[in-house]
Amino acid sequence: MPVGTDPPNDLAVIRADGSGLPYAALGDSAALKGGQLVIAIGNPFGFQSSVSTGVVSATGRGMRSIDRRLIENVIQHTAPLNPGNSGGPLVDSRGRVVGINTAIIAAAQGLGFAVPSNTARHVVSQILAHGRVRRGYLGIGGRQRVLSRRMVRYFELPRESGVEVVSLDPQGPAGGSGIRPGDVVVGMNGHPVESVDDLHRLLSEVVVGEPARIDVLRGTERTTVEVAIAEETA
Repeated sequence: MPVGTDPPNDLAVIRADGSGLPYAALGDSAALKGGQLVIAIGNPFGFQSSVSTGVVSATGRGMRSIDRRLIENVIQHTAPLNPGNSGGPLVDSRGRVVGINTAIIAAAQGLGFAVPSNTARHVVSQILAHGRVRRGYLGIGGRQRVLSRRMVRYFELPRESGVEVVSLDPQGPAGGSGIRPGDVVVGMNGHPVESVDDLHRLLSEVVVGEPARIDVLRGTERTTVEVAIAEETA
């Protein structure tokens, strides 16, 4: 029985009837290292309970979800994946689930990807608590803008680009806080912002309803605006 889904991370939570059901323990995906043995379990082409092995090629990869949102910290590995592996566990040598297999690149060999178990743990807790994953909504449309070296030096910025506000939802949080089209967002809650992906990542980490500090450049001035983050809706 489905409990909830999170398409941006290609994950879902389902409820199974019964008691005393066996389950696999979740491992810590943040502890994975390159070269570590991993095992993919799935039903490729309908062949049930098939096992393939490989190693972790890299962690911290980024890939795009079906709605083009960046999925961060994806695990890249070499365990062979085929249709039917998606949704199956990626486990370490101790049998702990460290990822959920999600994608392959069809034209390549030895190139599979898995959503980290730590991401899955967060998604599950959100769905069980709210029936969905609550993501922050700022209410701006933006694009990356490269800043001049003079501006970077003058404002002592850690990055050489920010996110220029090109459109604004007048009913959104940013619209009611004084942020304007043409402003360049360069920080949020003390973290630098240099791309739209940075904004998405930081908005996924804030608590909906709580204020966030947005650092913006406006002409020759730098200001910090406090915005009460709303919940993103479909």
